[in-house]
Amino acid sequence: MAADPPPTEPEAIPPLELPLGPTLATVPAAPGAPGPPTATRPSLWHHGDFVKLWSAATISLMGSSVSQIAIPFIAAVLLRASAFEVALLGTIEMLPFLLFALPAGAWLDRVRRRPVMVIGDFGRAIALASIPLAYALGGLTIWQLYAVGFVTGAMTVLFDVADQSYLPALLDPEDLVEGNSKLQVPASAATVVGPTLAGSVIGLIGRAASPFAIILNALSFVASGGLILAIRRHEPKPERRRGADGQHTHLLTEIREGLGYVLGHENLRMIAGSTATSNLGSSIAFSILPVFLYVELGLSPGLVGAAFGLGGFGLLAGALFAGPIARRVSVGWAIIGSMLISGAGTLLLVFLPTEPIVAGALLLASQFIGGFANVVYNVNQVSYRQAIAPLYIQGRMNATMRFLVWGTLPIGSFIGGVLATFLPLRTTILIGALVMSVAFLWVLASPVRSLKTIPTHARPDA
Repeated sequence: MAADPPPTEPEAIPPLELPLGPTLATVPAAPGAPGPPTATRPSLWHHGDFVKLWSAATISLMGSSVSQIAIPFIAAVLLRASAFEVALLGTIEMLPFLLFALPAGAWLDRVRRRPVMVIGDFGRAIALASIPLAYALGGLTIWQLYAVGFVTGAMTVLFDVADQSYLPALLDPEDLVEGNSKLQVPASAATVVGPTLAGSVIGLIGRAASPFAIILNALSFVASGGLILAIRRHEPKPERRRGADGQHTHLLTEIREGLGYVLGHENLRMIAGSTATSNLGSSIAFSILPVFLYVELGLSPGLVGAAFGLGGFGLLAGALFAGPIARRVSVGWAIIGSMLISGAGTLLLVFLPTEPIVAGALLLASQFIGGFANVVYNVNQVSYRQAIAPLYIQGRMNATMRFLVWGTLPIGSFIGGVLATFLPLRTTILIGALVMSVAFLWVLASPVRSLKTIPTHARPDA
């Protein structure tokens, strides 16, 4: 499934373009990559600031994995929301990527990224804390979840665009694949441990108290923001661009430059098309998944959490083998092949029975296949993008990619809700899976297939 998240967004597998902090609506969507560090290049585990960034990702993702189970469960079971109302969670949360991603990218090329990431973490913590507070006061509604989803989505836009633009400033180009691979490991660990933890917590405190599980996620964002704040490496403030007349360029001009850079680069354009198509299909299928699992099939949150958790080993396997696979078959074919098999995991969801053991096994297999493909795809295509884009346009490039590839998520969630209103839930999931299954054609029909390795000296930083 395609993203840069993330995918993205309720989804059993994150959207392609996996963000450092999963979103409310997500339920558990490069030419030859350089190898692991050699004797002449120290491991990033010795890079103190990277370790802080990695730790922040680990903590926030572990906390977010609780919300990935708890929030859709609260909507579908506790608030008795319809399939369309649950699907709107994804639509509303991902709407900020359509509204704000492009201006955010242009703005983030003018400011330091690290303070923005801290604000994004603390802002999401405050928004999430309002859920248990509203419930304790007897005022929790689906509209409260929509409001929290929109606010956290807006904060995620700022955080994710700043984060992907910050890593190339923190690391050397030769370390990007290792850095992105290592940042996928906490995502993998969170999807293994988090859903099982969330299901256990809900089972322990009871369904009626499930909103209080969200406190864990709020605290994780506070811890993440504190760790990022503690990074010592100085981040110079980017200089404002000037036009031919010597005047500072306008925001709209810079937005157009970001769009022009991505759409004018054949590889980036086709990667964006592939990822956007996959995310469209995944959001159609996964937007109504909580209703399908908890209401139609009658599965328990403990079983769903365990299946998601064990299936999360696919993300861990993808993080470990993304580089070796690219070296073996080339980065281009790693991108194409991982996109090809990503839809297979979603197709398995169509065959889930009401028998809990069989349903759990198929759900586990679905998550493993989709998660493995997602991470292999993301590590290689994101590393390639970061390696070739000049630092001065990294923010706009990443924002444009997010706009194009995550912009289809709210559209898909809305379509999924509408389809589920008139069609069986299984049919809706099947339609989404079929859309995902054709996404690989974009990169197959492009020069991406000829990419051998990640270029280490292709990025002009002037």
